[in-house]
Amino acid sequence: MIAKQLISRGIKDDKVLNAFRKVPRHIFVRPEDDEYAYVDGPLPIGYGQTISQPFIVALMTEALEIQKTDRIMEIGTGSGYQTAILAQLAHQVYSVEKVPELAEAAELKLKSLGYDNVFIKVGDGTKGWKQNFPYDAIMVTAASPQIPPSLWEQLASKGRMVIPVGDRFFQNLLQLKKTVQGEKIKKSLGECRFVPLLGEEGWDF
Repeated sequence: MIAKQLISRGIKDDKVLNAFRKVPRHIFVRPEDDEYAYVDGPLPIGYGQTISQPFIVALMTEALEIQKTDRIMEIGTGSGYQTAILAQLAHQVYSVEKVPELAEAAELKLKSLGYDNVFIKVGDGTKGWKQNFPYDAIMVTAASPQIPPSLWEQLASKGRMVIPVGDRFFQNLLQLKKTVQGEKIKKSLGECRFVPLLGEEGWDF
């Protein structure tokens, strides 16, 4: 997976590649999908959600430019796979999931693998997790019609955000950097397709 799906497609950060080597992806997929765990494609995890393909996970992770001292907020815990990758790289990961059953399952898996720097809560991801801001980096793993104002507010000065923005069917994956003056520096990472980000500052259905 790492050689054929990540390195060959331009993922270069050794820290990111090593994180992928350490996280067992098959633990985070449904038992019936075990044989497809390392295939380069998304897989359903229930409740209308998916685990993203390995390349997209790596692309988004690399674009966050994570440092070991960073505090990261993840919007959309899902299976917990992306959360585990982030936890390998950052000091702390705060993850918000709207589906209680997914949050509970992900938390159990992450604890069983020894991650003690991950904190998960059930809630509206478009509103973030204000009690713990500012965050050095924010990753949004669902498609939003806009950059949620609450998430931008909770991003630290000189922080980075990766988020898919567009309509409900096709999006542009954006890397955003926040200047000291609070302005946005945008870079497109390419077209993508994610499940919708539901919430007060996202999609309402």
